[in-house]
Amino acid sequence: MFEWVCPARRMGASGAAKVLSYVSIRCLMESASQMLDRRVLFFGGKGGVGKTTIAAAFALRTASQRRRTLLVSTDPAHSTSDILQTELGPKPRPVVADCWALEIDPEQETEKYIQDVKHRITDTTAPRLMDEVERQIDIARVSPGAEEAALFERFTQIIEGAEGEFDRIVFDTAPTGHTLRLLSLPELMSVWISGLISRRKKVNALSRMWRNVAGAAAGDDLVGDDPVLAALEDRKGRFHRTRQVLTDSRQTAFVFVVVPERLPILETEKAIAVLGKYQVPVGAIFVNRVLPWDAAGDFMDRRRARETGYLERIGESMTAHPIFAVPLQDSDVVGVKALLQLSARRFDTRQAS
Repeated sequence: MFEWVCPARRMGASGAAKVLSYVSIRCLMESASQMLDRRVLFFGGKGGVGKTTIAAAFALRTASQRRRTLLVSTDPAHSTSDILQTELGPKPRPVVADCWALEIDPEQETEKYIQDVKHRITDTTAPRLMDEVERQIDIARVSPGAEEAALFERFTQIIEGAEGEFDRIVFDTAPTGHTLRLLSLPELMSVWISGLISRRKKVNALSRMWRNVAGAAAGDDLVGDDPVLAALEDRKGRFHRTRQVLTDSRQTAFVFVVVPERLPILETEKAIAVLGKYQVPVGAIFVNRVLPWDAAGDFMDRRRARETGYLERIGESMTAHPIFAVPLQDSDVVGVKALLQLSARRFDTRQAS
């Protein structure tokens, strides 16, 4: 299904993008909100395409419909605070009625994650080994994947904790590559944790055998419940539940924001394929900064001619998803008032020809 809001286009039977001469005036975000009626929505794309603007406007539109909405930024650039002109932190902060927002700081989350790991092993590690174990954990802090693991931990907490408190969660994500790694973690880490659980059970079995043989000489370090095993099994369960949410098209959708230029289109095409591999549903495409049809002049005509080819490519390569086009604005969209105006704006596409 295609919703070219501006300019108005729809795919013809031959697969080529065709222009419709007359289309009714519609509210962009209202139309999108009706199609993207999911509890969890991710807005992502190449850096600089305007995904924070679209995500924030969409969240405000949802809130205006009296649906309790949480806008979550996972982008280290912290653009959400800037665009809302509201100081945000790690806890939800009210923005307008029925809309809250928070920003996740990757460095802070990684530090919390490492301290939590250290705390968990304190009761299961012999005192003489603690210094070396902590040194190894500190080394792991800067290893590849540590930050993604910490972010995903926080990510699962938000999704599970928001159920019942918020009607919709809108994630304003980091640039595409970082986000794809994050969304692939449930599958990858579930396998990794299953391996850790298996090895931990083998260690516990060998420890029990040793205690049976050595008796009191074996000590009592590993007597009783194993908190490490319990933590691993709890984490595996949360990863499994999160993966179920991420791959459920009734609950979740990933929304790509793209601009009609070559590199963002190529990156989006590749990202859609990667999400398909991990069974994460794609809900829609927002084509941002489309030249208005009434923009005049030789320069604009040349730009529009080039842009038309890119719009046709988007219509052809992303044909399986609804497409919403957002015209280039004549001023910066900054602040809640400007975002609300964008989210409520009605785009008259009848000039398209």
